[in-house]
Amino acid sequence: MSDTVLDVLLYLFETYSDQEPDAADQDVLRDELLRAGFREPEVDSALDWLDGLNETSAPFAGVPGDRSIRVYNEVERARLDLECRGYLLYLEQIGILSPAQREVVIDRLMALGSGTIDKEQVKWVVLMVLFAQPGQETAFSRMEDLVFEESTGAMN
Repeated sequence: MSDTVLDVLLYLFETYSDQEPDAADQDVLRDELLRAGFREPEVDSALDWLDGLNETSAPFAGVPGDRSIRVYNEVERARLDLECRGYLLYLEQIGILSPAQREVVIDRLMALGSGTIDKEQVKWVVLMVLFAQPGQETAFSRMEDLVFEESTGAMN
C-alpha cells in the first residue's frame, strides 16, 4: 500500500468531520489508522501534520496585510506549480482565504513532505485548514462547493 500523508489526512477528515475528536484521543486515532491499513510512518506524519495545524502560533513572522502580495521562495515554487499558486490567489480574490489563511495553507502544503503538489491536494488542504478554524463555516461551505462542483465537471 503506497498511501501518502494526505491519504491518511483525508481518511481522518472524511471519518471525523462530523465529530470533534479531542487531542487526548491521538493514541486511539493512531491505533485506528494502523488497523485501517495505513503504514506507521504515514500515520505518524499525519498526526504531526495535524498538531502543526492546531498550533496557535502562526507559521510566519507577522500577519500579512489585506493588500499583500505573496512572493514564493525557490522551494515553494519547486513544489507548488503555477497552477497551484494561481489557485491560491484565486481563492484569496474570491474571499475564501485571507492572506493569513493563505500562509497557513502554504505551511501545511509544505509540511506534506517532499514531492510536487497538485491542485487537488491544494483544495483538500484548504478545506482542512478552514474546517480547523473557528468561525470559518461560510468559507468552508463555499470551498466545499468549489471542490465538489469542479470534481463533477459542473461549470458556473
